Amino acid sequence: MFAGRSWDDWISEYAQSHRHPLNRLCHTFGIPMIALSIPFFIASIWVDGLWIWPSALFIVGWILQFIGHAIEGKPPEFFKDWHFLFVGLRWWWAKLRGRA
Repeated sequence: MFAGRSWDDWISEYAQSHRHPLNRLCHTFGIPMIALSIPFFIASIWVDGLWIWPSALFIVGWILQFIGHAIEGKPPEFFKDWHFLFVGLRWWWAKLRGRA
């Protein structure tokens, strides 16, 4: 459960605005790039010069997301509900397992 809804409900709604194959491809790469940037940002606190890599991952990941939505012709779901910022990684995982 997340915000009073099941994860299946969130993923199903998320999938509705991610139908175009190129948008799905952009998200397949962009979502993990953004997710990976977070622990690298944390590590960059202790490792000099590391910040450039997580910054690049984060920026390129978001660029891919927005390119995908431009192709799809629909705005990102988080524009209407911020909770969708936490659904993308779950959708990606479900997609890898053939469930989204």
